[in-house]
Amino acid sequence: MNIYKLLKLNRNINNHRIKFFALFLLHKFNKRYLAVNLDPVMACNLRCKMCYFTDANYVKTLKGQFKEEEIKQVAKTIFNRALKLQIGCGTEPTLYKNLPLLVSLGKTYKVPYISLTTNANLLNENKIEELLIAGLDEFTISLHGVTKSSYEDFMKNASHEKFLEVFQIFTKLKTKYNFAVRINYTFNKDNFYELSEFFNVFDGNSFDYLQIRPIQKIGDTEYNDFDLEPLRDDYKYIIKDIKEKCKNYKITLLAAKELPTKGESNDSSLIFNYTFCYISPNNFWKPDFNWKTESFNTYSSRIGWGEQLFKNIFRSKKTLKSLSNRLNYEISFS
Repeated sequence: MNIYKLLKLNRNINNHRIKFFALFLLHKFNKRYLAVNLDPVMACNLRCKMCYFTDANYVKTLKGQFKEEEIKQVAKTIFNRALKLQIGCGTEPTLYKNLPLLVSLGKTYKVPYISLTTNANLLNENKIEELLIAGLDEFTISLHGVTKSSYEDFMKNASHEKFLEVFQIFTKLKTKYNFAVRINYTFNKDNFYELSEFFNVFDGNSFDYLQIRPIQKIGDTEYNDFDLEPLRDDYKYIIKDIKEKCKNYKITLLAAKELPTKGESNDSSLIFNYTFCYISPNNFWKPDFNWKTESFNTYSSRIGWGEQLFKNIFRSKKTLKSLSNRLNYEISFS
């Protein structure tokens, strides 16, 4: 399954009533529509300047990891309704020892698309191949700098050499396995212009998708300059140049054509709260969901989830936007 075609379809359908009607039908007939985002361990090996892992007070709240029997219960409870399983949502999943088991459970429950979000610094060829054999469809790689100096400054404790080595491994294994690699590049005023050097550093044959997304405030982070207005005039020219280079390698660019304005959102995010299911050792979708004893169907029936989806067909965009807590990281196909 090509998950990106579904994301593009969501963006192209402007009528939110059609979207919620489709969700209602999928829910009613026990079909898949959830994006399950799962953090199996609440830790990270890096201290990236734009990440909340540099917020000392917040880090104190991040504790725990799933035991093997708990991961199996999670899979039993929710994976049969997952359209996509995203392993790693805000922490570093490669610190979790049972990662191949988690991927294989996704395949056991026939999740159509399984992706791993990672900073890649703990990966090697054996670990990558082990995950691919387990059934992983995509590696989503976090990146905050192109050059060695910028990369290691923004991604503290990381190795630029190690990072590039992982992409060499991706190129090698792409001849043997069918999988995708996506780079998520988060930019600010201090790392934006080096994007012009991107394809001088990274082999275009080693990845398939490139998302370029603006910095967002996600806590009391070490780097806290969120003003992107000085980039506005140059943004579209650099993105246009990157788009042309992506075409040469048949890479899909995920980026807005113009720099988003502050507070801007798009209508594709309206269904976010109704498809996004976050799971960690401390959270399971909704606070009152007893996932160890309830199934998704029994819980959603108890809270009237289907009725909520149906009512949203008739709600205005303004009302739905007021209910959304979506960060402006929606995918834009350039």
